[in-house]
Amino acid sequence: MTAELADVLRRIVARRRQRLAAAQPLATGWRVEAPSADENPFLTALAKSGRRIVAEVKMGSPRLGSLADRIDPEAQARAYAEAGAAALSVVVEPDFFLGSYELLARCRRAAGLPTIAKDFVVDDRQLVWARSAGADAFLLIAALHSREELARYAVLAADLGLLPLVEIHDPEDLAKLEGRDWPLVGVNNRDLRTFDVDLEHSAALASRLPQTAVKVAESGLGTAADIARLEQVGFDAFLIGESLLVADDPAAKLRSLLRTGG
Repeated sequence: MTAELADVLRRIVARRRQRLAAAQPLATGWRVEAPSADENPFLTALAKSGRRIVAEVKMGSPRLGSLADRIDPEAQARAYAEAGAAALSVVVEPDFFLGSYELLARCRRAAGLPTIAKDFVVDDRQLVWARSAGADAFLLIAALHSREELARYAVLAADLGLLPLVEIHDPEDLAKLEGRDWPLVGVNNRDLRTFDVDLEHSAALASRLPQTAVKVAESGLGTAADIARLEQVGFDAFLIGESLLVADDPAAKLRSLLRTGG
């Protein structure tokens, strides 16, 4: 991605900032209790052996429009858990993806899985809201921030007991990760300018990702063969949304994606 944000991303972030400007500030002395476990449950789930899929719930997208008439989010989350998802992703952005942190809280309770909040983070409050809703991790899009800002969010996240999934799109984003150990790094296969998907985008960046990080491929994964291709180049886990969301039987679709050798 160029230094100037892709148009769709710029519009989403501008609207997010507008909403945040109108939202209530955190009360003085706010505190969210961090979990006592040494290991973050989301990271633990993605570091296990076997094929690990983070299955996504979202209520709409700029490309798909509203999915409210075809998705029961809590039933979808339960189906993912029963079919073997390692973790859950919930898109909470309200204007373009029709989500909320309350949606995340409901889906996490329904699934009982470690959960990542997918938002376009531009304010500390979003991390507090994510943790308060029960999230274990949150999406941190490298294109939105400088290296210093990414590091600051990582420190705040640690204080809250949250884990950042740092999402990159290109070598310029990758350079921002230097100088810090990031336990979880993702590559988005979707071009945010055109919404086109190219799995070779992840494959091309795989060897350049931090060696110690759990590596997550995101977007555009529709078959077990797609996953196998990216496993071969070093990806550890796979965040899958659309192919599950539009499937007639999401649980059966997820089970087919989890089959190794398929």
